[in-house]
Amino acid sequence: MTAELVTLEPPVTLSDAVARWNSGAMALVPLAGAAAPLVMARDTRETLGEYANPNGVSGRDLIDAVEAAELRGRGGAGFPTGVKMRAVADREGPRTIVANGDEGEPLAVKDRYLMRIRPHLVLDGLLRVADAVAADRAVVYLSDTVSADSVRKALDELGGTPVPIDVLQVPRTYVGGEESSVVRAIDGGPPLPTDKPPRPFESGVGGGPTLVLNVETLARIPGIAAGVKTDSVLLTLTGSVTRPGLYEVPLGRPLRELVEPVGAPVGFLMGGYFAGLLGPRALDIPLGFTELRAEGSGLGCGAVSVLGPGDCPVAAAADVIAYFDRENARQCGPCIRGTAAMAGALRELADGTASDARLEKLQSWSASLRGRGACATLDGACNVAATLLREFPELVAEHRAVPCSRCAALGPTERTAPHIDPESEET
Repeated sequence: MTAELVTLEPPVTLSDAVARWNSGAMALVPLAGAAAPLVMARDTRETLGEYANPNGVSGRDLIDAVEAAELRGRGGAGFPTGVKMRAVADREGPRTIVANGDEGEPLAVKDRYLMRIRPHLVLDGLLRVADAVAADRAVVYLSDTVSADSVRKALDELGGTPVPIDVLQVPRTYVGGEESSVVRAIDGGPPLPTDKPPRPFESGVGGGPTLVLNVETLARIPGIAAGVKTDSVLLTLTGSVTRPGLYEVPLGRPLRELVEPVGAPVGFLMGGYFAGLLGPRALDIPLGFTELRAEGSGLGCGAVSVLGPGDCPVAAAADVIAYFDRENARQCGPCIRGTAAMAGALRELADGTASDARLEKLQSWSASLRGRGACATLDGACNVAATLLREFPELVAEHRAVPCSRCAALGPTERTAPHIDPESEET
């Protein structure tokens, strides 16, 4: 990369890079040459006086501009943002728009960065979209206390907004940022998923059409309104890399041009925990929604963790599915039983005690359990299991008889790789 790396002291070990981001321990890397980068090489909050509010199109013209820009949601699903905006705008009100900053993915920090450091950019995007869809109410939904304080301070600096904006802070969980969880929490319930249909755009907050957009998605709206290209993505890079941090990188570039690994990577956790594992071939796959989907993976929330020479993908997969087992909402039988079963099978594999029949079951579960939960947590667990079996067949075969030296060193009850500690997701 040609952008200057900004490293804030003291340096950190790879194991706590994400957990210590809030203390200024990660690199912040802007996109070189960008007209309006989202990431700024600073660790202090941008005030209203410092924020350069761009002019641009508004109202229904903004929906047209977002569709023309082909902006995809940055929360995980990558759904076309313009389609979501138009679906809500075309329905009878009252309409609600939600800035979703819950950021439940343990390996991601981008949304917290934007809300902590660039809250006026997020609020500008929120208000522009609220105007475009004729929303009656707006909500900033988050779980991070520092972000909540930053957004509330920004609202005080604005001194009033055309649409009422509430800030709702909920406990941080993996499922709390799922769209139906968001709606349920705003309506006074627990932040847990509900069955679908209806989708929030059909019947959301208070029964009205509701537009839920990730905060990075909203942060790109002012630039689109002003005609600035949105061909970049915020990438939280952790693991076995020389500089863990938050990067703004061009879409479509291969990871090889963007990642400086420590030694030869043995694999990658893609899209946070949800998109599963890829082998070393991930270095040559262009970083994009379509390109990664074609390779059986995904961009997700823009988080990539690099597994280095001292790491074991089997141990990593066992960690992640154990995390899904702990974090599921305990509402859907298939998810409760399915994640537990897959977690158990992967523990056995990591310990070198998995039978052929058990691994055949794991392969079957990774396909048959998809789409059977109220939210995508079970799908995420299936992705991890399926991609491990697909990307690392020789490694899986070796673990059938005996654990690798890495897994053996961890022991049967301590199965966490240094850079994947599901118990350390709270920042």
